[in-house]
Amino acid sequence: MKISTAALIIFFSAPHIIMADPASECGGSSQVEIGRCVADTLQRVDATVDMYLGFAMSTAREYDQSIGRSVAEPALEAAQAAWSDFRDAHCDYVGTTFGGGSGRGIGINSCRIVLGRDRADVLMRYIR
Repeated sequence: MKISTAALIIFFSAPHIIMADPASECGGSSQVEIGRCVADTLQRVDATVDMYLGFAMSTAREYDQSIGRSVAEPALEAAQAAWSDFRDAHCDYVGTTFGGGSGRGIGINSCRIVLGRDRADVLMRYIR
């Protein structure tokens, strides 16, 4: 079986692409610069999640009105609260893995960015 060089390059490069994190997206030459960049990115991701949540809430509200019952909007509110609690708890755990080091805040914010991006993707599925 003959494997092309391009296929090998893609195969061995893919884990690095998949494993990229928000801190590495920022570049920067110091932890201060990276920390600022990650904090700014987190603000944008949180704003995006809030915006998509608003759209999803509107869709849920419209659905509830169309069926004459209030089920979708309260369910989405509960889901968002549970997701928010999970994100905070999980990312706090991630922060502990830095052993109190100076990268702890960057690690926590990077975790929140990753989970926030995932949440935005999920919310987009329920917007009509």
